[in-house]
Amino acid sequence: MPNTAKKPLVIVTRKLPDVVETRMRELFDARLNVDDKPRSQSELVEAVKTAQVLVPTVTDRIDRAVLSQSGPQLKLVANFGTGVDNIDLDTARNRGIIVTNTPGVLTEDTADMTMALILAVPRRLAEGTAYLKDHRNEWAGWSPTWMLGHRIYGKRLGIIGMGRIGQAVARRARAFGLQIHYHNRRPVAEEIEQELEATYWDSLDQMLARMDIISVNCPHTPATYHLLSARRLKLLKPTAYLVNTARGEVIDENELSRLVETGAIAGAGLDVFEHEPAINPKLLASNRVVALPHMGSATIEGRIDMGEKVIINIKTFLDGHAPPDRVHPAMF
Repeated sequence: MPNTAKKPLVIVTRKLPDVVETRMRELFDARLNVDDKPRSQSELVEAVKTAQVLVPTVTDRIDRAVLSQSGPQLKLVANFGTGVDNIDLDTARNRGIIVTNTPGVLTEDTADMTMALILAVPRRLAEGTAYLKDHRNEWAGWSPTWMLGHRIYGKRLGIIGMGRIGQAVARRARAFGLQIHYHNRRPVAEEIEQELEATYWDSLDQMLARMDIISVNCPHTPATYHLLSARRLKLLKPTAYLVNTARGEVIDENELSRLVETGAIAGAGLDVFEHEPAINPKLLASNRVVALPHMGSATIEGRIDMGEKVIINIKTFLDGHAPPDRVHPAMF
């Protein structure tokens, strides 16, 4: 006898890889967003009023105003993303709504992009490519003094946030001959420190003032909002580079723009921005900045892995078990 039980209603806010959407349709009554148009707040409210499971992405603001209007049938928000700063976890908990995320699967992709920016900014890769592609320029060939950048071998890399991604960045950076330093809420395990030959700094201020390159790899939480404040950004050496593949809100973008514009720091590699999709025009205008449109985790493999985690979390929950990637506010 075929199973005629009604499938649970799962509303997905953005277009996901076809293979993920197909599997969701097989398992659930999945309402998809085929045109990938971002949902407005009113559309998100309508979704939480009817869905048993909501699958948002990191750009959907599932805040108190949205969750406070959820229907009693909404019991799970399965975030398509590792960060959950887009979701009001306290309101979700108060309304008995479980929140899950997709940790671990994006570590290597994000670390790859971080390392790419660590290389690209000091070596002026984007600037060189733009010069060749601009038809107004006529390249005269190799020159011993043109387009000079800076060597990264032997430089000091300060990692802010030594979780999965921070450690993956450190492993890559060591292969390029960088010296590894880090700031974290607490030191990592001794064996990890030894493996990475990493130096721990309890004081973020002291680390910032001594590093050649800073990599931001911590999550965005109330405690890390503007962690790199105007005061702290001024501690950076004028020869230092700043790379951010975490969240834009961790950095005071206006102050960073000013420092880049005035040459107070050597440059920045940014995959995320404080007010996405808006970006401070001073950053985009500067040759000292390599700017990317939030591509750190953008691989086919990574997106499919994220989708599989979302499906596992939903299926496990609907089967009456605790989902493996349940988020608790204390984790962030």
